[in-house]
Amino acid sequence: MLDESGLLLTPLVRRTLAPTGRTPRLVHRARHRQKVSLIAALTLSPRRRRLGLYFRSAPDQYFTQDTVAAFVRHLLRHLRGRVILVWDGWSGHRGPAIRAVCAAHPRLELVSLPAYAPELNPVEHLWTHLKWGELCNFAPHDTAELNAAVQPLLRRAARDRNRLRSFWKGAKLHLPRGR
Repeated sequence: MLDESGLLLTPLVRRTLAPTGRTPRLVHRARHRQKVSLIAALTLSPRRRRLGLYFRSAPDQYFTQDTVAAFVRHLLRHLRGRVILVWDGWSGHRGPAIRAVCAAHPRLELVSLPAYAPELNPVEHLWTHLKWGELCNFAPHDTAELNAAVQPLLRRAARDRNRLRSFWKGAKLHLPRGR
């Protein structure tokens, strides 16, 4: 399962606790469209039932079909055997760069999620965890600080098998039985 998202410099505000009479203030210096773009793939080895997480970030950039194709090639270097890549119908998942990756790697099969069904993609649960859990009320000074904050969170999530399993189960997907 693969998905893209973005983290804006403007903080996602959630209720928090503060001493009586001292309303917390979030001061930010965000400009229009400053963000860190993220791409991630939650992988499942059906034989070993092992989940993995691969990710990349791009401060102040947007993902295009070329950068998505480069990420898919990166995945293919790390994954053995047949790879079934499930993703949404975003236009960056189509085009000459993606077709070239498919032509160069016959072991890759692309499957699209149904339209308007983000709840079926476990990577969406990763984005929710980051945005509304780990980074809520966080007001970085710039995209470099935001990127520096998100990298260890993604690495920690990649190492936490229980968290990866919760993302998978959150999408109501069952783990196949090992052989």
